[in-house]
Amino acid sequence: MNILEIIAKKRDKKELTREEIEYFITEYTKGTITDYQAAALVMAIYINGMKNEEITALTLAMANSGDILDLKDLGIVVDKHSTGGVGDKVTLILAPIIAALGVPVAKMSGRGLGYTGGTIDKLESIPGYQTDISIEEFKQNVRKIGISLIGQTMNLAPADKKIYALRDAISATESIPLIASSIMSKKIAAGADKIVLDVTYGSGAFMKTKEKAEELAEVMRQIGEFAERETVCVITPMEQPLGRNIGNSLEVIEAVEFLKGNMEEDVKEVVLALGSNMLRLAGKGENLQENKEIMLETIQNGKAIQKLKELIQNQNGDTNYIDNLEKFEKAKYVMPVTLEEQGVVQRLDAEIVGKTSVALGAGRIKKEDKIDNSVGIHLEKKIGDYVTKQEVVAYVYANDEEKGKEAVENLKRAYEVL
Repeated sequence: MNILEIIAKKRDKKELTREEIEYFITEYTKGTITDYQAAALVMAIYINGMKNEEITALTLAMANSGDILDLKDLGIVVDKHSTGGVGDKVTLILAPIIAALGVPVAKMSGRGLGYTGGTIDKLESIPGYQTDISIEEFKQNVRKIGISLIGQTMNLAPADKKIYALRDAISATESIPLIASSIMSKKIAAGADKIVLDVTYGSGAFMKTKEKAEELAEVMRQIGEFAERETVCVITPMEQPLGRNIGNSLEVIEAVEFLKGNMEEDVKEVVLALGSNMLRLAGKGENLQENKEIMLETIQNGKAIQKLKELIQNQNGDTNYIDNLEKFEKAKYVMPVTLEEQGVVQRLDAEIVGKTSVALGAGRIKKEDKIDNSVGIHLEKKIGDYVTKQEVVAYVYANDEEKGKEAVENLKRAYEVL
């Protein structure tokens, strides 16, 4: 079999066989297929798409490119995943709540992709927190305290890890076959019995329309069914960023505030929608509304924030940062964003906000780029808020003055006020 023939076949809009897909995944994982050859095939898939049979074959090949975790000894493990968004700190909030309610959380998360943030980058902004631990330690942590959040190891879906970084570096992120296979290969490899997926749509998501999000959700649900993993999809809007903070340590701060009871309404809605389904799949209650109330009670009685601290401490993170949020490193420059218009915010383009955050250093433009944890954006005004002339609508956190000034101008374009 020849990688050049496979690239040409997909370039010419032809369907790849299961054997061809498995060959590509096996050889790319081993390193006998180069990054530039893989990039050519990935871009051909991005442009020409894949049929459902191809997507399923790609998913299973990536899942089987390394170890498949067996978590049966931990009880019913329900995993949660988001298709990506701007300001999406849901896992940092939801995982401790679910674990505090007695459902094991054994979660493998990703890094930032394109202009959307990654849970692992956020966790690593907590000094000392280890995302790269052995699988045995991962499982021991879940047995001991009911929760562990780690990055992808070299042994779990290593093909996806390589392709994921490659997609980010060649602008091949917004593709149903590539997103569905990436997410579901990780979920299958990570050993979850049941899966809840947050499928986002809008300017800040990879799927720009609700119809595309529903299409992606259906593809992933079918893959889950084929792999014998019960999969529930929740469709959520991402027209504007989720919550008020965008950037790694800034989002951790907002997540901690949420678990202390200071909840942004849009974040609360998504957390409760996903969590109530997770509890139902875990057999903790069929009534979604009652499940939501139990979750809120777990925040109010302090058990959720305590579980977050257990998680951090157990993976060598410094919990003093959770007790005192002022300890997080501050950006050198904090620049206000003001508008000339007066009226109600009609639009807040999440894609512009996300790309602005990446340009500040909160995300990667090249896969080897180093993340700057302290930079980002805080939104004072969101859609529906009233703004007076020259009122501050946002703050830019920057460590480079010129980048900060550019970010201020970009954010002015993200707002539409009438």
